Amino acid sequence: MAKKKNDIIEEKVEKKVIEKKTKQNTKNSEKEKNVKKKIQEVDEIKTPKEKSKRNKKNSPVDIIQELINSEQEITIGDTSLLEQIPEKLGLLSLRENVLFNSMIMPIYETREEGIQVIEDAYNTSKFIFVTCQKNAEIAEPTFADLYTFGTVGLILRMIKLPNGHIKALVQGVSRAKAYQEIVKSNYLTVKVALIDEVVLDESPEIEALMRTARENSEKILQLRGVPVAEIMGILSQVDDPGKIADLIASNMRLKAHEAQTMLECLNPIERLKMINNHLLKEVEIADLQAKIQNIAREGMDKAQKSYYLREQIKAIRSELGEGQDAEEELDILRENIKKVGLSKEAKKEADKQLRRLANMGSDSAEANVVRSYLEWLVELPWKKFSKDFLDIPKAKEVLDFDHYGLNKVKDRILEFLSVRKLNPEAKATILCLVGPPGVGKTSLGRSIAKSMARKFQRISLGGMRDEAEIRGHRRTYVGAMPGRIIQALKNAGTRNPVILLDEIDKLANDFRGDPSSALLEALDPEQNSHFSDHYLNVEFDLSKVLFVCTANNVDSIPHALRDRMEIINISGYTELEKLAIVKSYILKRQIEDNGLTKEQITISDVAIKKVIREYTREAGLRNLEREIGAICRKIARKVAEKQIKSCSITPKLVEELLGAPRFIEEERDKILFPGVATGLAWTQAGGDVLYVEVSLMKGKGNILLTGKLGDVMKESCQAAISYIRSHAKDLQVKEDFHEQYDIHVHVPEGATPKDGPSAGVTIFSAILSALKNKSLKAEYCMTGEITLRGRVLPVGGIKEKILAAVTRGLTDVIIPKQNVKDLEDIPAELLDKITVHPVEHVDDVKKLVFSK
Repeated sequence: MAKKKNDIIEEKVEKKVIEKKTKQNTKNSEKEKNVKKKIQEVDEIKTPKEKSKRNKKNSPVDIIQELINSEQEITIGDTSLLEQIPEKLGLLSLRENVLFNSMIMPIYETREEGIQVIEDAYNTSKFIFVTCQKNAEIAEPTFADLYTFGTVGLILRMIKLPNGHIKALVQGVSRAKAYQEIVKSNYLTVKVALIDEVVLDESPEIEALMRTARENSEKILQLRGVPVAEIMGILSQVDDPGKIADLIASNMRLKAHEAQTMLECLNPIERLKMINNHLLKEVEIADLQAKIQNIAREGMDKAQKSYYLREQIKAIRSELGEGQDAEEELDILRENIKKVGLSKEAKKEADKQLRRLANMGSDSAEANVVRSYLEWLVELPWKKFSKDFLDIPKAKEVLDFDHYGLNKVKDRILEFLSVRKLNPEAKATILCLVGPPGVGKTSLGRSIAKSMARKFQRISLGGMRDEAEIRGHRRTYVGAMPGRIIQALKNAGTRNPVILLDEIDKLANDFRGDPSSALLEALDPEQNSHFSDHYLNVEFDLSKVLFVCTANNVDSIPHALRDRMEIINISGYTELEKLAIVKSYILKRQIEDNGLTKEQITISDVAIKKVIREYTREAGLRNLEREIGAICRKIARKVAEKQIKSCSITPKLVEELLGAPRFIEEERDKILFPGVATGLAWTQAGGDVLYVEVSLMKGKGNILLTGKLGDVMKESCQAAISYIRSHAKDLQVKEDFHEQYDIHVHVPEGATPKDGPSAGVTIFSAILSALKNKSLKAEYCMTGEITLRGRVLPVGGIKEKILAAVTRGLTDVIIPKQNVKDLEDIPAELLDKITVHPVEHVDDVKKLVFSK
């Protein structure tokens, strides 16, 4: 083996060999005792607490220095230590540590292979090759998993523990590199080549780097509150640049790969530069840590001061007898938290907030927030349920008593109740009642709750813009409250009420969020069992709640929200249905509300029909009930003034009481002018009859559209004209009419916006009538969308449109053939008054509408 020159360790070894010959045996024995004592103190470090105690007395630097000074005590013979290193050494792998030259490291080995390496080496040469793993997670590394560059270590002390593990104290002797692997049966053995330390002459650069390293080390020690004088004294004694770099590196918090890079760097100047870079980073980190600790200490001082003052206030209030109310309040909250049956998550949060409240001053703003939060938690119905009344015949009686007609809707509700009776754990379906205003959607929701004996809560969503109205506000905001759904549950007092979400199609959105998106979770049976309100910040189960939504127009409901609901359409009422509802419900209610009796007022059927036809024009019943109420009030006044004792309302008296009719019943024209067609339209208030008028003027084929038409109706006009131009010969019109005439299409009542595809057939008929100068049959009305090929496509609102046609006295209606299925929902008495003509093509329309 090559002998190292100018090595500090070698010089100390030779010096101590000479001194040993001249010293007395007693003095040698004392040194041996001191060394053994130091080693034993290191071996006895078993726990982090013991380490911290040990570090207060003797730092790792102290131990290293003493053992370096007593190095000759552990050499074998009187020759150089390095010459005794064998060429083949057992390999000991460390997971995340690197052994530096001349440094001492305690090693606790648990792996069988490592235990065998240490034992064999300790019993022979005491030398091992120590290197680091590339990946610390590998339990049994191979030669390829290890760095080839490592350190030859000398085992100073070894203790075998009762559990079979080994604790050893190893000192780095020389850098070395493994260049050949020799596999033994129990562990790896390698051939190593020692690497000489580079010796440099003194220079200003080296001195500057060493001083910088010492100064930065001193700064770190000062910032961490470690005694400086003793450690800096040791650093000042080391004048070799490589050795001081190794000494500092072995005591720094370096990552394994950083320490390995430092070990492999043979140039002392480069090592010093690297260690200075790491020291600068550590100075910055230590500086930040010191600032954070100061801030934390200041905060703790303030908290302790506040706590001390609060305790004084509590003692003063106790003496004055004013502290009992706060304690009683806490006891009540604590008892309620135990009783209400909170979920595991909610119980944990409630206990946490209750502890916070107990440590706060009762007058602080935050205490009020926490108190309100806890009151909301304990007032919610976590385990309270209404017992469902699932008598299906009785539920049918309740629905029939509260509502006339609506058989399809009632059947669906009874089906839902039947499924709930057979399978109480079935997921609730979200029902959405869609229909014109005043048809009884809200009262239907109330009747559903009544038929099931559940609590009923209504949430109006019209114009709601803030997402927090649904999910609640976060408690960090002033005046924060839970969302409307949680509020409804609290007001209901049970976990399974019927909650009516009214006007769901009129939700709005702005910068504060989209309420319809927040409803997606609440109205999804797969998700609402884990509904999270921002205010509560804990999950609440909504799966037992029956949600019923109402809307006037399903098209304005976002698709994702509409997909979660079952749509049930409620059409407008016919005249006969309105008459029956007035006689069975409205009249009785208005007579009672206005303080009259059945003997004091009677209304004939003819009078009621006059009110329906001439004073109201709607699909629902609101205006009709308002007019009946006006009649009852006027009669009540006459009775109160003793002008009359009773009254029978006739059509003539209706006009005297309500004034001139608001809607004059239009007699349909017996003959239509050429260019005029009768169409049907659907509005949110029900069906309506509209006329399409077309005039031809000399011109160059310009098309003028008036009547406040929407884009869809404008496109229907273009489609109708294009079809007529492309089939002019078949339709028996001039093929060059578009070059000779301007066409003006107008839909009366120009102040009212109009749009939709169902006017296509009507516009086609009106334009064709104008071009042929022939009148259409006045008793016919029509609806349907057309294509460029002349096909008639289906449209919606058939029931409402036919109802409007019958009301106007029309006897024939043309509808798309694909809408025949919708006739099932139309009452038989209505179909008896009108003849329905299904068509597939505009040629069928032409054959029906032109008079002979």
